[in-house]
Amino acid sequence: MNKSNGKPKLAVLFHRLGPYHHARLAAVAVGRDSMEVGKFSLVTVQGCSMDRIYAWDKVSDSEDFPVDTLFQNGALDDQPKGEVLRRMTESLNKINPAVVVVPGWTDSMALAALMWCGTNQVPAVCMSESTEWDSERTSWREAVKRRIVGLCSAALVGGRPHKDYMVKLGMPPERIFSGYDAVDNDYFAEKAGESRKLRTEIRKEHDLPENYFLASARFVEQKNLPRLLEAYAFYRKKSQAGKPPSIPWDLVLLGDGPLRPELCRLISDLQLGACVHLPGFKQYHELPVYYGLASAFVHASTMEPWGLVVNEAMASGLPLLVSNRCGCARDLVHEGVNGFTFDPDNVEQIAEAMFRMAHGAIGEIDLKRMSDASREIIKAWGPERFAQGIHSAVEVALKHPCPQIGLLDRVLLRGLLYKSASAL
Repeated sequence: MNKSNGKPKLAVLFHRLGPYHHARLAAVAVGRDSMEVGKFSLVTVQGCSMDRIYAWDKVSDSEDFPVDTLFQNGALDDQPKGEVLRRMTESLNKINPAVVVVPGWTDSMALAALMWCGTNQVPAVCMSESTEWDSERTSWREAVKRRIVGLCSAALVGGRPHKDYMVKLGMPPERIFSGYDAVDNDYFAEKAGESRKLRTEIRKEHDLPENYFLASARFVEQKNLPRLLEAYAFYRKKSQAGKPPSIPWDLVLLGDGPLRPELCRLISDLQLGACVHLPGFKQYHELPVYYGLASAFVHASTMEPWGLVVNEAMASGLPLLVSNRCGCARDLVHEGVNGFTFDPDNVEQIAEAMFRMAHGAIGEIDLKRMSDASREIIKAWGPERFAQGIHSAVEVALKHPCPQIGLLDRVLLRGLLYKSASAL
């Protein structure tokens, strides 16, 4: 077993490192209190340093842990699968880890890593934020996933619905731990607080309204933004038709993507141009300004494995309106305490939730109380929970190493690697 500073190596794999991953991995690297996470020497492997989906700035290397990047130039998905397998094998041979933590069952580097683990009889931990309902399920796909999950010794998942699904795929519940989806809570709390202290100047600088719902998402179909705009128009009409009428909040949509032209047309058709704001995509360091000055956060996705923007909003102290199909809703949204959930297909229900949040009866809605509740709830879902989950999963994996990979499993993994397992 290769060791660094007398410690066994722990390899954690990600498709591409972003700001969220660095916060989580730093917590693993430095350890926390009595969790003894620091008993392992952490090495991170990322598939690529840039990709087509997330326009994050390139994250600089960390002083807390070394990073091995398989492809410095170009997206991982554009690389020949044989080259992915070769470089993944070369990387893990060099690291020689005691345990490998892999991101799910569809990523090409994860499949290549599982082949290496099976060949070298090194236990694997599967990280997953999949739920039973987040995409179409068929019997053959589920059978394939059960076979892949069977090659792993433990799992780290998002929350309760993700654990339920992992159990259904055959992982014993006592080998499943939560905390996979975490952001740097302290960063968002501190920076959002700083923005609030300078609210007058910042509102003017960024041309932000006095009260607004904030949404942050890629402009793609599953984020359900056209329906959110329709619901927002409905909400405004209801606000203005009241006796007495209420002053409706504005809506700020952060993000960008292929649906932007469609959304702009819809905003024009619904005559919302004066009250819907599109600041565009914002980098990590720019986000706290928008969270800090918002009145509430809304996330309307029809399909969302977790929804890290909800974590960010909670750490920033915002009340929530969240689709009941977001994987985080069951764990993070406490109905009536820090926000409300809704059916993302129901325009009237979304509009009603917005009206209730902005103009609810006195005594029913206390935005300050909801803000405080969001901060309190999210404390249990920060990077430290990720570190603790990794530690617990690794300890279990070392006690339950998977058997040497068989011919059928090798054929399956290689076939998925070369054919693409994204449909799973």
